[in-house]
This record gives sequence, C-alpha cells and structure tokens, in this order.
Amino acid sequence: MKLTKKFAGIFLITFLISCSTLSAQKILVRTDQGDIRLELYPEKAPITCKNFLRYVDEKKYDGAIFYRVVRMNNQPDKKVKIEVIQGGLQNDTTGNFLPIAHESTNITKIKHQNGTLSMARTIPGSATSEFFICINDQPELDFSGKRNPDRQGFAAFGKVISGMNVVQKIQRGETGEGEKMQSLKQPVKIISMSRIN
Repeated sequence: MKLTKKFAGIFLITFLISCSTLSAQKILVRTDQGDIRLELYPEKAPITCKNFLRYVDEKKYDGAIFYRVVRMNNQPDKKVKIEVIQGGLQNDTTGNFLPIAHESTNITKIKHQNGTLSMARTIPGSATSEFFICINDQPELDFSGKRNPDRQGFAAFGKVISGMNVVQKIQRGETGEGEKMQSLKQPVKIISMSRIN
C-alpha cells in the first residue's frame, strides 16, 4: 500500500512538471536588431504551438526574416487598419510543412493584444510558417473581427515577454512605395530561434 502511494506521488510530480513545462514554453528570437523573447500557450492553442515549435526545432527559422511591417500610414486601401510586423520564410515555400487547422480566438481565448504572437494566413486552415506580432491591441484580428472578410480572425498562440522595443524598431523600418509600401527595404534577419527555460 505504501509502495503504491509512493509511485502515485512520483507519477503526480512527474505529471505536474510536464504540464508546467508544456504551459511555460519560451522562445529566444535572435535578430540583427536585437533579441525578442516569446512565451507560447500550448495548453490553449496546441495545434498552432506544435506547428511553430516544429519550425523552431528543425531550424527552419534560422536565417529567415522579418520582411513586412504594417503601420497606420501604409495601408491606404484598408478601412480597418492594424499594426503588426510579419516574419517567416516568405517566398521559400520549399521549407514549409503542411498547413494546419485554424485555432480561432473564440476557441483559444487568446486575444490579439499588444505583443501577441499569431499566425498569418489566407483562408482558414492555410497557416504554415508565416507569423506576426501585434503592436498595440488589435481586436479586429480576433474572431468576428472586420480585418478579414471571413470574420474568422487569426490564430494567436503566444506573446512577447521581452524585446517589444525591438519589435517597434522593426516596425519603424524604411519601406518601399506602391505595392511594396509594407515591405522592408532592408529585411531584418532572424539569426536563430531556440527554446529556452
């Protein structure tokens, strides 16, 4: 009886440690403009986090870039304006894994607030490697938001816990004109992404 209780206690401790590790996953993003630290929420957005971590663990983001910045003054054709920076593999689709199911904010309860990490997509269920970080609160990116005609919002799955100054610096970068008004003239290199304690 005592032995059974001992094993039950060990199992419980192991389970709690694994759960705390699952719910506290942190990522270090080293860029040529400075470091950004992220915290993911796998207990709320398991599909999206697993996908992102696969890119991280297989070093797909090492050498990738932040290439798109959206500011209030560079989206003249949009009635609903947002503020984000976007990164990923961009045009190198050979590095992409299969698209993942869409975890909308009405399911995960993760809102697009200042510093929120989320997946870029076209239609729901098309997200692969491209991600973005919000600057200021962006409720129109949540489920039922008006930024996207399908009103399904985007899949938020984490947040910036340090380095928002770097995010803001990237957003202020010089962009092109016309169709390239949201494209950085000098994309910011992601030197590496890795899990941290």
